[in-house]
Amino acid sequence: MQALNKKTIEDINPENKKVLVRCDFNVPITDGKIDDSKRIVESLPTIKYLAEKGAKIILCSHLGRPKGEFNKKYSLKIVAEKLTELLGKEIIMANDVIGDDAKAKSAALKPGEIMLIENVRFHNEEEKNDPEFSKALASLAEIYVNDAFGTAHRAHSSTAGVSDYLPAVAGYLINKEISVMGGALSNPKRPFVAILGGAKVSDKIGVITNLLDKVDTLLIGGAMAYTFIKANGGKVGDSLCEDEKLDIARDIVEKAKSKNIRLLIPIDHVIADEFKNDANKKICFGACISDGWEGLDIGPETINLFSGVIKDAGTIVWNGPMGVFEFDNFATGTKEIARAVAESGAVSIIGGGDSAAAVEKLGFAEKVTHISTGGGAALEFLEGIELPGITCLQDK
Repeated sequence: MQALNKKTIEDINPENKKVLVRCDFNVPITDGKIDDSKRIVESLPTIKYLAEKGAKIILCSHLGRPKGEFNKKYSLKIVAEKLTELLGKEIIMANDVIGDDAKAKSAALKPGEIMLIENVRFHNEEEKNDPEFSKALASLAEIYVNDAFGTAHRAHSSTAGVSDYLPAVAGYLINKEISVMGGALSNPKRPFVAILGGAKVSDKIGVITNLLDKVDTLLIGGAMAYTFIKANGGKVGDSLCEDEKLDIARDIVEKAKSKNIRLLIPIDHVIADEFKNDANKKICFGACISDGWEGLDIGPETINLFSGVIKDAGTIVWNGPMGVFEFDNFATGTKEIARAVAESGAVSIIGGGDSAAAVEKLGFAEKVTHISTGGGAALEFLEGIELPGITCLQDK
């Protein structure tokens, strides 16, 4: 289990110190405009705190996959403009990462000033966690703060490597992620219900295995449910199914039984004759989907069954949609589970991705306890894997 008792920005004195802050500014951009600035907004509490305490702030992040080359398409200048707008003060933009411009501008910083260096992935060495590149990044500052949970599962120079050369602490966002999720896993309010969906059992084996030692009930939806249905002897028609994982699904079912954990899979399905939004569709009850048809969402009886369990929960962790959420005609299951989670009154944690999108799209974001900012990082955290970007931070 990830160590949770990490030093934060409130455990250091950043006054008059140069502080390198790793943020997650990997925002979606279309036609030169930021589509969703949520990740930038999430970084503001840490930046504001450090500025108020008189730190000289050097922000860094990656954006997209520039493959180790300087590419204007992936420049962080657009992020600097957005930060300037959100903070109401100018963000100094460096034209490079560890070059002369970044060095000169960081050296000239005054207390409370904020600068942003260019995309760290303009250097191949970043993703290789190259010690010399890490050392060069670290030389810009005197303290390192990691506030990029979305990349905390990557052992890169800017997420872990710099901690070999600087005192390293957590920002507010990372501290919130590990406090809320870690607390739910280590000391949950009961009953503890996990809801897992998505396409493949193979993507969630580690999560399921880890959660079987912690939860009271496990609800399985999405396409991965069809692997469990077939493993139980049911017919799944043309539904997505991992035949090579049937034995693993059976093992999971047996483990749940041996631990007295309720493991529930869909009892009815919305099935379609094609994988598209306007396909012919109908409700199929039981585990008997005909050939030529495939399950694309959980059915109304399953929604009622799952919602009843969710209503009584004390803690909920949800990762993965219940159906093909990107098709409006097969999004009902995911939407209704989002509604049930939001109205449950439980400590509710949404592990990023489509389940987070559903909660936000329906306007339920304010009603859940926590929406994780990191899809892959949240999954690995729920698996019980130690995240390099958190392990490297100083313990209290």
